[in-house]
Amino acid sequence: MPRLPYLDVDDLAPEDRRLLDPPLNLFRVLAYCPEGARLFGRMGIWIRFKTKLGPRLRQMAILRVGAVTRTEYEYSHHIELGRQFGLSDDDIRAVVAGPDAGSLTEVERLVLTATDEATTGVGIGAETFEALQGHLDEGMLVELTMTISYYNGVVRMLNSLGVDVESEYERYLEEFPLP
Repeated sequence: MPRLPYLDVDDLAPEDRRLLDPPLNLFRVLAYCPEGARLFGRMGIWIRFKTKLGPRLRQMAILRVGAVTRTEYEYSHHIELGRQFGLSDDDIRAVVAGPDAGSLTEVERLVLTATDEATTGVGIGAETFEALQGHLDEGMLVELTMTISYYNGVVRMLNSLGVDVESEYERYLEEFPLP
């Protein structure tokens, strides 16, 4: 149950109605703060479509944030997005299992380790960061760090605001239950 009522298009000023396209529950709460919602959305679009970090690694990191924090909203949405960006069902299972999953490449294992460290602690550990330098250039390291940090912020907003998973995403929680 959300802690704030979900807004609908009719609740918004005409210039803010695009904030609910699509009308996801997260957007329906963030629309209480239209300018913040716009800036929040721009960062998400940049991460999704404009970073040099490959979509596979990016989606693995984002999905891992959802799994580690057990945030059903984030987790279910990024199962669908992960598939759209090329993750197989086995990849999704490996991300949920964590860095020790046998099917992961070295860089994938390091990305999940970095995600775990930044999600359960206050940042990526020095050893992990150094190992990632053998696989990612400086810009991609910053992008990975920004991605992990942004989505850790997202899950904290989702949990603080009590945002519910939309019914059409609940099937992912059944297909890939959180451990």
